[in-house]
Order: sequence, then structure tokens, then C-alpha cells
Amino acid sequence: MNGLRVIPTRRHGQERLYVCRTDGSDVAWYDRETGRVNLLSEESRADVLAALHPFVTGPVTVGPPPVPTAAELARLSLHPDDDLAPNRPGEALLVDLDRDPGPPHRLRPDPRRRALTAEQTIGALLDGLEGAGWRTLHSVPLPGGDRIHHLVIGPGGLYCVRSLYARRQRVTVSDPLVALGRHEPRPLLRRLRADADRASYALTAEVHPVLALVEPADLRVGAPPREARVLTDADLPGLARTGGVLKPADIEALHATARDRGTWARA
Repeated sequence: MNGLRVIPTRRHGQERLYVCRTDGSDVAWYDRETGRVNLLSEESRADVLAALHPFVTGPVTVGPPPVPTAAELARLSLHPDDDLAPNRPGEALLVDLDRDPGPPHRLRPDPRRRALTAEQTIGALLDGLEGAGWRTLHSVPLPGGDRIHHLVIGPGGLYCVRSLYARRQRVTVSDPLVALGRHEPRPLLRRLRADADRASYALTAEVHPVLALVEPADLRVGAPPREARVLTDADLPGLARTGGVLKPADIEALHATARDRGTWARA
């Protein structure tokens, strides 16, 4: 067997190295924490160990994998290009900035970099909820070029989270309008609810919209927004205290569906 490649991942507190064929299908994975190489085929043992050799330190055990969970079966069935789980917060912006960094000298800061800071800040906070049983996907693509900044699945339900950079600015919310400082108000809540509705359709489950503000100087909300929540980055960890909606098995099943790029083709 030739052309094996090794893809490192770290999700849900587990660090693994997946060994894939050239067509993207998996033949094994190495779990660093347990020091075990899980082979899907004994015939590939020598080639897998050769591919992993530069990455392995210390003794390892090699053998067939344990009975896989539903989430692991979903991961193994996905082509790497169709798996959204490895997406970093702000993945789409990172790719865009890499392709077109813009001129080195600008009179005003590139708004993409502020947007990236917002997504990375909120994304890190949401990833921090994994210990409480939550799962987060970042930069989920929707048909037409739109995307969901963060999709969060946990004991308290499903949330479509949109990040907004608001550092040192006063934020005024008058549904559906959101105004930053003296800038013209924009109908962000209308767009956020539309994204949540599309996610609900794709996942056949109720998805709640959340607008997450990064470091606002002040937040003023008139009447409570319809079917949406407006939170600051300081408030966001409070999601971990909500529960009673989804069981662990439901969370993993929905996460397995949501991480498949093909799921969003019908959104």
C-alpha cells in the first residue's frame, strides 16, 4: 500500500492521527493518549506503522479498534474534504486572508481582521464548553456563499451563533436592527434568524439564534428580540449551565449529521 498520509486532529479533548489512503478513506488512527494504533485492516499494518513512524514516541499497542461509537462510525464514513469538524474558528476568513491579504499599508484596519478576531474569541469560548458535553462546529458553509459562524450542540439544545466585533463600542439593539457606536444600524437579527431557520431545516431540529458580542463598552437592548438572544463574550459560558433538552446520545447523533458537508446542501 502506497501514498498513505497522516492527518492530525484534536477534537473533544482527544488528540488523534488518522492514516488515510489517497482517496481520503481511513485505514487506521493513532490515539496519543492511550498509545494505541487502531487498524481497520491487518494487511495494512506495516504501511501504517511506517507512515506513523515520524509521529510516534515511545511504545504503542497495535490492533483492531474497539467497537466504534455512532460518532466514530460517522467520522470514518466521511471523506476528509466533507468533514467540517476540523474547521477552525473563522476558517473562511483565514482562507480569504491567505488568498488575498490586501495591501500592506491601509488607512483603515482591514474589517476582515476584526471579524476574524471576533470569531476566534467566541469560537475559543465555545470550544471551552466541550467538557460540559457541548460540541461546536465552526464556519459551517451554506448554499449561496453564506455561512454559520458557530453551530453549538449540547444539553441545552442547538444554537446558531454569530460573532460580532464590538470592542469599546456601544451596542444598541432594536429588533431587527443592531447599531455599533455611531454606525448605521444593520438588520443583523433578521439575517441571524434566517441562518438559524436554515440550520433547523437541514438538521430537522430546532436551532436557536444567538448574537455574540466581543468586548462591547455598553449594551442597550430595547424590547427582547424575537426568538433570539444577544450575549456578550463574558455571558457566553453561561450556555453551559443550560440543560434538560438533549441527551448525550442525541448530541453525538446531531453532531455526526452536522459535521457532514452534504447535510448543508439542502439548507
